[in-house]
Amino acid sequence: MGFWNKVKEKAKGELIDIIEWIDQTNDTMVYRYQRMGNEIKNGAKLTVRESQVAVFINEGELADVFPPGMYTLETSNLPILSTLKGWKHGFNSPFKAEVYFISTKMFKNMKWGTPNVFYIRDQDFGRVSLRAFGTYTFKIDDAAKFIREVSGTDGEFTTEEVSGELRSLIITQFIDSIGESKLSLLDFASNYKDLSKFSEKKLSEEFAEYGLKITKFLISSISLPEALQKKLDEGTGMNMLGDMNKYQQMKSADAMEAAANNPGLGGGMEGMMGMAMMNQMMNQNQQKQPQYQQQQQYQQPAPPPPPPPAAQFHASVNGQQMVVGMQQIQQMIQQNQITKATLMWKQGMAGWTAAGQVPELANLFGAVPPPPPPPPPM
Repeated sequence: MGFWNKVKEKAKGELIDIIEWIDQTNDTMVYRYQRMGNEIKNGAKLTVRESQVAVFINEGELADVFPPGMYTLETSNLPILSTLKGWKHGFNSPFKAEVYFISTKMFKNMKWGTPNVFYIRDQDFGRVSLRAFGTYTFKIDDAAKFIREVSGTDGEFTTEEVSGELRSLIITQFIDSIGESKLSLLDFASNYKDLSKFSEKKLSEEFAEYGLKITKFLISSISLPEALQKKLDEGTGMNMLGDMNKYQQMKSADAMEAAANNPGLGGGMEGMMGMAMMNQMMNQNQQKQPQYQQQQQYQQPAPPPPPPPAAQFHASVNGQQMVVGMQQIQQMIQQNQITKATLMWKQGMAGWTAAGQVPELANLFGAVPPPPPPPPPM
């Protein structure tokens, strides 16, 4: 036998006498000891560091599990493997087995989020679409179950391989938690902590089925549709000013303008949402007022009623009906969109009447200057 063949044979028959794993990553959950072709020496040293568990597998069957510590591998601390190997009276020769190190540290700042919007039925705003984002922390709680149920014989299993499955579990349970909480949309922001705890509790059983434990679940944000968020911001500003009557007038004007610009369409939905939000805020504002302020209000004379709403006309323009106010009518007269012959109607009128014959509108046509004279001949 040549020199290099002897070297190869010697390397092939080398015995393992020290088994350990130094984790230099942040995401490795399971690591298989790499010297798989070599036999483990009788009396070999096994070192299991803090936040680790070592698992021995013999011919695909899970055997002994070692918590943190330093061990001399003998029959006394390998009871399951001894049974599988048939070591009734101890062993003196090397043996083969796969050794897996399981990281039991906490894997922090894992991201979760809803990839698409989901819908809830809110008591104030009806059917609303939402998106949510946050983080969670988890760890391996049952090493044997995790190997059997998740990682299998994967030589190096990372958080990336299980994070997709965990995110799906989280999104499902989170949406269920939102529905079960019965919270109003306006109360979400002040209840993130309670929602997080409730969702974490529901997720605990799901994670346990994989041998995992969720140690923290946090909601970073629950985002509303842009249009609804804008209305909420407007309402908050008006509530801070304390002028709910002015806010009501503003929302009414928005609703009428939307109806005028979109005849026959559902443009009034924003107005309805604004009115519902206004009523909610008015109720909350009244509940928060100190009693002495209410007594002062009772002693003060009643404020004058709000001015009557401006007259609204229905105009037939280019074969279409539209609702217009006095200011808009004046602008359309100046732009020659409404003429004296344009048919107009409002509540109380017997029928459609030419604009020039409506007393409230006749003066508007007189204020329109005549067309300029033609330029003098050259």
